[in-house]
Formats: sequence, structure tokens, C-alpha cells
Amino acid sequence: MAPEKNSDGLDNYAFTVDGVDHFCELPENKKESDGFSERGDRNKLAYCVTDIPPWYLCIFLGIQHYLTAFGGIIAIPLILSQGLCLQHDGLTQSHLISTIFFVSGVCTLLQVTFGVRLPILQGGTFTLLSPTMALLSMPEWTCPAWTQNASLVNTTSPEFIHVWQSRMQMLQGSIMVGSLFQVLVGFSGLIGLFMRFIGPLTIAPTISLIGLSLFDSAGMNAGHHWGISAMTTCLIVIFSQYLRHIAIPVPKYSRAKKFHTTRIFIFQILPVLLGITLSWLICYLLTIYNVLPSDPDKYGYLARTDIKGDVTGKAPWFRFPYPGQWGVPSVSLAGVFGILAGVISSMIESVGDYHACARLSGAPPPPRHAINRGIGIEGIGCLLAGAWGTGNGTTSYSENVGALGITKVGSRMVIVASGFIMIIMGMFGKIGAIFTTIPTPVIGGMFLVMFGVITAAGISNLQYTDMNSSRNIFIFGFSMFTGLTIPNWIIKNPTSIATGVVELDHVLQVLLTTSMFVGGFFGFLLDNTIPGTKRERGITAWNKAHQDDSDNTLESDEVYGLPFRINSCLSSLTWTKYVPFCPTHQFSTHDDTPSSLESLETKTEPNKDDTHIIAGVAL
Repeated sequence: MAPEKNSDGLDNYAFTVDGVDHFCELPENKKESDGFSERGDRNKLAYCVTDIPPWYLCIFLGIQHYLTAFGGIIAIPLILSQGLCLQHDGLTQSHLISTIFFVSGVCTLLQVTFGVRLPILQGGTFTLLSPTMALLSMPEWTCPAWTQNASLVNTTSPEFIHVWQSRMQMLQGSIMVGSLFQVLVGFSGLIGLFMRFIGPLTIAPTISLIGLSLFDSAGMNAGHHWGISAMTTCLIVIFSQYLRHIAIPVPKYSRAKKFHTTRIFIFQILPVLLGITLSWLICYLLTIYNVLPSDPDKYGYLARTDIKGDVTGKAPWFRFPYPGQWGVPSVSLAGVFGILAGVISSMIESVGDYHACARLSGAPPPPRHAINRGIGIEGIGCLLAGAWGTGNGTTSYSENVGALGITKVGSRMVIVASGFIMIIMGMFGKIGAIFTTIPTPVIGGMFLVMFGVITAAGISNLQYTDMNSSRNIFIFGFSMFTGLTIPNWIIKNPTSIATGVVELDHVLQVLLTTSMFVGGFFGFLLDNTIPGTKRERGITAWNKAHQDDSDNTLESDEVYGLPFRINSCLSSLTWTKYVPFCPTHQFSTHDDTPSSLESLETKTEPNKDDTHIIAGVAL
């Protein structure tokens, strides 16, 4: 039932044009016969996955997602520049930034079109930074002393170019070889098969720790000027929570009504973009009037917008990144093993992101064939990132999952627009360089909001479990605590892992410093080995709720099916049912998967055979 125009629940009209309401009905709303409850009102989505907002709104929302991921993506090449001996070569740094944005845009389009098909952005991954920096700190790759002195560096000399390009070529080859493992795991169906043993007590700590583990990054960025960061956070909170009911009249033209006005609830759908832009403008004014300190050693200097002005001036107007632009890639065995550790962590994080994204965008839970394709496409993305020479891979971005929860816009067409925007920014150097002037404290203030939403989205999965059960309390508490404690101790004691095998040390170092991996591993292991009924573990209620969501929002095939009528072509081929990443792939009706609700409800108690199988797989 459509809400009345005078309803107080204006949150439902995130975007309305001429009386046409764009939102997705959630299950609890369908039960309301006369109106919407407050709870249902708050859960409404402005646009679901398959909805297509107006083109201009797609552009604005795409820019918002681009800016949301901007801080994380741009930080990667800046951090890598230290290990690549590029601290004093701002122009090459801008080229790396353009390249990583270009590749992120290409990978985003591949993921939304042929991958998991959820509205989730692809970008550089921090899980590969640790093994990369560890590899570049090895004696044979340590930067020469003269590259650390700005007066001795000639950025155009063949010697200097060889120094940084040889390191980049080694990273490229290692990333390309390591990404083949992710491609194999995704398209072979191993990830989808693995998901039958994952329930709320595994997903909850994995997603929650994605946000909690980034508290240090948010604090470091915000700490450069807490006043600017607090202002950015307050603006986003005010726009997304307090002003979401306020509609702004804007002019519009149509053939029927000519020029007229229509109401847009802009504060609900563009809170992040508005908050960042306003804070950015204020920082610009404080910079030109010299209110902010100009001394790099003083507090608040990083809030200025003119710090990277030289990069904007030197960046070319047009530059097309291409594979092998830094030379022919080489391979390092130590680098491959280190990258593998980061790839494993990235896959586990991405599976959690898929579930969080589906939940926040009003989509059914991702089926196994979609997860298989998603992980496989991410592997292809890492392969492309290595070939193009970003010095990094690609993964699903948790920051943008948080943006979905705030804006209530889950349309994948918005992410398609964001992908094209990133490609354009990667090709037009000066336009992309302008965004490097966003002050670090503004990015930190945005992180404070985004990472909190991700944490809450993970914890919300516990509503399906029996949290009066001491078993569940122990599993979740232990998983969360160890997911924070072990990585923190390893980071403070980096020399504690010394097996004598450098490659093994790199693998253990990365895995044990990744909170999502540690917490998710213990949640998975304990949930599948400690005795408990499916109802107690929350698997029955979790799948039933998602099944209800699927029945009342969108069909799974509509969301996760392949585009361009590929599904109908594949359905006529009998052999495709044996391909794990095809939508026509047939699963056993007795699989413990989200799509097999009947089997979950009939098998409420695990028998001895099931216990042995689960314990064996978990170990």
C-alpha cells in the first residue's frame, strides 16, 4: 500500500517526483494494512538493486560513492610511494593515483555487470599493503640513500627511473601470479561450497571487525584536526538522520507540466556528498584566509587544501593508463607467497561485504553461484591491477557498503555511474588531481560515520541467533575479542613470528594481523564444532528471514542473474548446470545453503555424521 502524501514518515520518499514514490517495501511493511509503522518506515529503501534512478541522480550518487572510496584508494599509492622510493616524485605519484582509479572503475563495472551484481564498489585493498611493504623492506629492495634526499633526486634520470620501476615490475608480477589463486577459488566453486557452513555467528564478527579494525585509520585521519573532522561527522549525521524528512523544492521541466517544482529529499540520499563538500569548502576558505597553519610541523596543517597544489599543476590534462606502462613485470617467490596471504584475507572480507551489501540494499542473500562469480571477478580485477601497474590489487569496498546503509539507495546503476566516473577521473589527470586537495581530517570525519555503520550491520545478524544461549555468547565474544587482540599484539611485536622461512613468516604476519580473518576464522570454527541446534545457532531464522526478504523484495534471479539475456541462453545448455558460477548450476536439495530452507527446517538437530563432516571441514 502506498503511503499517503501527508504521512510523517518522509523517510519513505527519499526521492519523489510528481507524486511517484521510489522505494522498496520490506517484509514488515507489507503486513501494515493502514499505514507504515515507525520501524518499517526507517527500513525503507529509496531504490532497490534493480531500480534505475534518474540519470542526474545516478551521477550525484555515483560521485558520492567515488568520494567515499576516495580516501582509501588514494592512500594506497601514497603509502606505496615510500617503498617505491617515490617520496620526492609527485608527478609519478599522481600517475599512480590516476592508474588505480582507472583500474578500480574498470573492475567495478566488471563486478556489477558480470560478478556478484550487487551495488558494491571495487578499489585498492589494504590487505596487500602489509606483504608489499614487508617485501619492499627486504635488503635487496631497500631504497638507496640518495633517493631519500630531495636535492639529490632527478626524477627524469634513467637511474632513478630504473630504481622505482624495477620495484614496481616485481610487485606487478607477484600480484598477477597471486591473483590466479583467487580466480581459481572463485570460478571453481570452492567459496560457494564453503558458504554452506557459514551462519550468523560467522558473518557477524567478520563484518563487525571490518569496521572495528579500521578505528585506527579513522582516528589517524581525523586526529590531524579534530575540529574539521567533528564538523564533517556532524554534518553527515545531521543530513542523514535529522534532516532526512525535509524535502527541498527544485525546478523541473516536462512536456506535460512545463516548468514546475518537485520535492527531493536530498538530505537522505546525498548526506555524505553534502557533508564532504561543505567541509571541503570551509577548509578552502580557512586556507585562503590563512586561518590554518602553513607550517607542516604545526597541528592542523593537513586541513589545508593547498598542500598538493603542485601535483595539480604538473598533472597532464589527459593520460590513458595502459598495461605494462612501467615495463615488463617480473616475479618474486617471496612476493607471491605474501600476496597469497593478502588475497585470502581479501576473499574472506569480500564474502562478508557481499552479505552486508545485500542486506543494506534490500536484495536477497547472495546465492553460491553469485559469490563464486564475485570472488572470481575480484581475482580478475587483481590480475588487471597487476598488469596496469597500480602496485596493489582490488577488492570490495566496505566504506561504500556503509554508504548504502546511510543513503538508503541500493541501486546498482549508481555504482555503474561511479565506475564510469572513476575511469574518467583516471583518464583526465588534472580533474582527478583536484580531488587530492580534500583535506585528510575531512576524510577522517567521514570514516567515523562509515565504519560505525559497517560494524552495526555486522552485529545486526545476531538478531537471528539465540543470544540467551551461553554457547552463542561465548562464540561471538571470543571471536570479537581475539579478532582485536591477536592482530594488535602481532603489530606491536612484528618480530615475534620467526619460523625461519621468510615466505611463511609473511603469510602468518598478514593473516594474524587481519582482524576480519582472525575473528571470522574463530567464529566459523567454533560455530561448526561446538554442539548446537540450527535454531539455536540462528541458521533457521537467518535463512527464513532472508527467504522472506527474497519473497517480498526481489527475486534472486532478477538480482544475481547474468545480463544481456545470458541466463536464457545458458538455460538451453545442459552442461551449464555443472558450472559452479553459472546461474543455472544445480545444487543438491539437501545442501545447507540459504536457498535450501526446507532442509534447514527439517534437520533441526545435527546427527553424528553431520557433526563429523562439519568438524572435518572446519579443521
